[in-house]
Amino acid sequence: MAEVMRGTFLGRYPAPYDQCPDCGFLQVRSPHWLDEAYSDAIVVTDTGLVQRNLDLAGILCALLPRLGLEREQGPFLDYGGGLGLLVRLMRDRGFAFHWSDAYSRNELARGFEYRPDLGPCAAVTAFEVLEHTTDPAAVGREALAAAGSDTLIFSTELYAGDLPPPDWWYFAPEGGQHIGFFRRDTLEALARREGVNLASHASLHVLSRRPVSDAMVRGAMSRRARLQAWLRSRRRGLIQQDHALMVRRLQAGQSA
Repeated sequence: MAEVMRGTFLGRYPAPYDQCPDCGFLQVRSPHWLDEAYSDAIVVTDTGLVQRNLDLAGILCALLPRLGLEREQGPFLDYGGGLGLLVRLMRDRGFAFHWSDAYSRNELARGFEYRPDLGPCAAVTAFEVLEHTTDPAAVGREALAAAGSDTLIFSTELYAGDLPPPDWWYFAPEGGQHIGFFRRDTLEALARREGVNLASHASLHVLSRRPVSDAMVRGAMSRRARLQAWLRSRRRGLIQQDHALMVRRLQAGQSA
């Protein structure tokens, strides 16, 4: 890694960006301000949070069956699940998603936190997570190991060329949480190192021991595929089942 540019984080902390000359991985050096940056897990500038999760829920409903993962093959784990919005949306669509996040409170999917006794997960999702970490490979490995899974579905914006432009919106230095950035060849190098397959299109990516392809991801992101998946899932949601489960727990004097 060698210094290639500099930035200012949270408006007051200057630091260099280092880049790997082989794969293009770009990382902020020694981000000592992370505790301060995560005093609130959700950055106020993330105005796309709700729409992003609505879009991702539709894409997942189309993508998971393409990967050979149907509703009945859960549980699924949303790692770094934030407020729990995606978990709730996916359960509403019939997929037994569970939540985990070391930095955020679970507000919208309470009672559906992931526990090891739920058994191994069919897949792990980690949306807008890896760019927040000092060691994304280790975090991905840890998430899969904790869930007993062989498939990681994640999102992060990729850059092309030697370097992103200095005003690239995804740097988001004012929030101080984005510290690692990837190119396509970064992900390819990661897949080779971990001995897994890579599928990637736009900002959505899959690392898996299963056979995967870019076409699977690209197809799942199409409007037609998302609409068809939504129509199939309308009557198979877990809303009433989850409601009954919470009622039984409360009646038994248990916490949700």
